[in-house]
Amino acid sequence: MTPPTARTWARRGRTPVVKVRGRSRRRISIAALTCYKPGERSRLIYRPRLDSRPDGRKSFAWTDYRDLLTVAHQQLGGPIVLIWDNLNTHLTSGMREFVAARDWLTVYQLPSYAPDLNPVEGIWSLLRRGWLSNVAFTTPEHLIRTVRHGLRKIQYRSDLIDGCLAGTGLAVGA
Repeated sequence: MTPPTARTWARRGRTPVVKVRGRSRRRISIAALTCYKPGERSRLIYRPRLDSRPDGRKSFAWTDYRDLLTVAHQQLGGPIVLIWDNLNTHLTSGMREFVAARDWLTVYQLPSYAPDLNPVEGIWSLLRRGWLSNVAFTTPEHLIRTVRHGLRKIQYRSDLIDGCLAGTGLAVGA
């Protein structure tokens, strides 16, 4: 992930240059859920993961999403209505079987190419424009520490999470 530049300065006539080391082949994946319930504060549940899987997979597998949903169900203590984008991992047969076997889980798919309807996209925007901007990460661990710090800060600001839902034009039903 190349973070945006939020601010920069230099003497007139001099273009600022940030030198960084060569490209890393390591990858960091993050899965997140924004959780809304009428009368309660909004919540953010997330899991970052380095690409250190024994099977060589570089992104979340359907089993990782299954585990995240199971933990979310335990933390929230009630049924979950999940609104998902069309990421291929969300559509696998294993995930469909998992969803069908859980009476506490209802899933709706967003239309294709509709990031403007996904509140989690607002979380990524806040993270990129805030904690990840103007930083040249030295190691993957440095990046994951910064991501965790930013997401923890967002977790404690339910007004920011509410704003991500408001930005979609959607509302929580009673």
